[in-house]
Amino acid sequence: MPKDGIGASTVRREDIRFLTGKGRYTADINLRGQAYAVFLRSDVAHGRINDIDTKAAMAMPGVLAIMTGADFAAMGGNPAGWHIPSRDGSAMKEPKRPVLAHGKVRHVGDAYAIVVAETLEQARDAAEAVVTDITELPAIVDMAQAIANSDNRVHDEIANNVCFDWGWIEDNRAAVDAAFASAPHVTTLELTNNRLAPNAMETRASIGDYDSGTEDYKLYTTSQNPHLSRLLIAAFVMGIPENKLTVVAPDVGGGFGSKIYHYGEEAAVLAASKAIDRPVKWVADRSEAFLSDAHGRDHVTKIQLATDKQGNFLALRTETMANVGAYLSNFSTATPTFLHGTLMAGPYKTPLVYVNVKAVFTNTAPVDAYRGAGRPEATYSIERVVDKAAHELGIDPLEIRRRNFIQPDQYPYTTPVGLVYDTGNYNATLDKLIDIGDLAGFEKRAAASKAKGKLRGLGLSTWIEACGIAPSNLVGVLGARVGLYDAATVRVNATGNISVMTGAHSHGQGHETVFPQVVADMLGIPASSIDIVHGDTSKIPFGMGSYGSRSLAVCGTAIVKATEKIIAKGKKIAAHMLEAAESDITFADGKFSVAGTDKAKTFGEIAFSAYVPHNYPLETLEPGLEETAFYDPANFTYPAGAYACEVEVDPETGQVTIEKFTCADDFGNVINPMIVAGQVHGGVAQGIGQALLENVAYDDNGQLLSGSFMDYAMPRADDLPFYTVDHSCNTPCTHNPLGVKGCGEAGAIGTPPAVVNAVVNALQRGGHKHVTHLEMPVSPSRVWAAMQG
Repeated sequence: MPKDGIGASTVRREDIRFLTGKGRYTADINLRGQAYAVFLRSDVAHGRINDIDTKAAMAMPGVLAIMTGADFAAMGGNPAGWHIPSRDGSAMKEPKRPVLAHGKVRHVGDAYAIVVAETLEQARDAAEAVVTDITELPAIVDMAQAIANSDNRVHDEIANNVCFDWGWIEDNRAAVDAAFASAPHVTTLELTNNRLAPNAMETRASIGDYDSGTEDYKLYTTSQNPHLSRLLIAAFVMGIPENKLTVVAPDVGGGFGSKIYHYGEEAAVLAASKAIDRPVKWVADRSEAFLSDAHGRDHVTKIQLATDKQGNFLALRTETMANVGAYLSNFSTATPTFLHGTLMAGPYKTPLVYVNVKAVFTNTAPVDAYRGAGRPEATYSIERVVDKAAHELGIDPLEIRRRNFIQPDQYPYTTPVGLVYDTGNYNATLDKLIDIGDLAGFEKRAAASKAKGKLRGLGLSTWIEACGIAPSNLVGVLGARVGLYDAATVRVNATGNISVMTGAHSHGQGHETVFPQVVADMLGIPASSIDIVHGDTSKIPFGMGSYGSRSLAVCGTAIVKATEKIIAKGKKIAAHMLEAAESDITFADGKFSVAGTDKAKTFGEIAFSAYVPHNYPLETLEPGLEETAFYDPANFTYPAGAYACEVEVDPETGQVTIEKFTCADDFGNVINPMIVAGQVHGGVAQGIGQALLENVAYDDNGQLLSGSFMDYAMPRADDLPFYTVDHSCNTPCTHNPLGVKGCGEAGAIGTPPAVVNAVVNALQRGGHKHVTHLEMPVSPSRVWAAMQG
């Protein structure tokens, strides 16, 4: 087998071009004759548009076109990807999300016009000259007030600003309530999952290019999901033939979920390109990104855990208000429901669970999936209430978790919220955490901290995630409006090197390294002879992109299945060349052999023969060696893990310092250990950012208070410790051929509760027994105030 196949920590091949400045991002692309676009955005959170006067702006030098929401009023809206009915059976409220705001603006940053000019500077100058008359209306920012005040509406047709009132599973509700009524102990916790800005290193950018000669459209854009963007723009927004639109997502500098979706700017630059018959380019600045990128999280939750006196879990229920912002983004209805409510059992054998979620419109930027997407919100609620219950019952936090874990002999395990966990071993990851994190040495470290005048705390988190959302037939019943399969084409060239076209998109995951490792391992050839093609809808099969830790489990399996077809075709060719029965042909280590003989052909010889078929029996053996496979998973994959965080708190200032962070994860089989470790490192950094630093803040008028890096605190190197990570406790997934589970979101899921649990533990150990909860971000001011009572 090749040394760079499955299990090898192969260095990421794509990093060479990134580190040497050879990456090609959307902003790097410049087309002949391109013009430049600037969007006019609302400076009020809620207002009625009375007039947009563009006359003076149109007369300015270099201005080519100005289009407003009225020019797009006849176009379709950008739809939500999931229909979520309310628990009374009524349909969710789905107001139109226009390309550009028309009639009303609904959040600060809501785009209502586009100015196109010869240069970016001319477009900016002209945008300043547009005179807009907007009557400001009262802003709706607080979710509880949005529901209570029916006179103030984000969308005039939605009386109480509620998109849906969802219950899961409704048939469980009475039994859950009965269990709480008779429970010996009930722990209640109210908490907020703070709103986050995704802040990918590369801001969003789009170039629209319309060819009037062929009536073809081409969109270069920062997308995690180019085929979905193509489908939404063609079928729902612009109403153009899908085969007339190509979407190209070149190198993308991070996404974290925020670039899954279609945004109105993409359709606007395509329409503007058609209007002036020239390419039109737009690149967001960082202020625009803060204002208009889909934010993440923003849940307000009341969670209750019923236990017996020994700490055995009897039932769990939650009530959550989930902020969806001013408009529904493509995944915004799935994130707080089926990506959140179905994970509320966690890794525990809680027999009864009921989840209620109200999705609420407010005059804020839309909220959608952000790294973890619903799973971090669920895990944070569960792991915080479990820690609080342990404190109330006087049970060690390690022991209460272990006491309630699903056991290895219980798989497959059907949870009370509708998932079927196929495999896992939560005791193993917890034991590994205790070992590699040296939890036995904590008291010694705490004493050393105390000697320095610091309070030291230990926090735990045991989490589970559902990745690679599937299968299509199930999610279709649950409200999904798209399929959730993926696809791959494996093309063997005549000289034996290979191009793999994938529906997944790489924007930091390392696909260009990992996918070749899989194919190399199967074919017994060097990974260096395999290239990955992605991101261009004119070249790749229809796939559903990269999000939800699905790339390897779903698209990787499609690659496996297409490669299996290549091997099967190769056996047919080898049988012909070696004059043997196809059933006698074996394939191993890059050779097709006749069983029991020394007759063999290399993979390269078979490939060449496939394209030089001089003596093929063409009626039974066609030339060529190229295969496509689509794969629709039978189930999610369920990675899980145990995390420990140790913090020091300065009692004089409330400053929290993370001194030690340990992760023991179960990702199933691991293809590239180095890349997996890197994914965990990045996720933990973002989880620490949420727990200690990051927060999107609006004032009562809907003005964004955290609209720059001066006011939005991103984690920096000195905020983060060295991590200890391990993924040796692997229980392979049972329903994909690689046995893999997702890993990209794990750190962002398991980290926030571990950090907050550690800070609460530090304060309690320091004599502040009254502190049972702290809201994120756990800033010094919040910690200091909590210590003062």
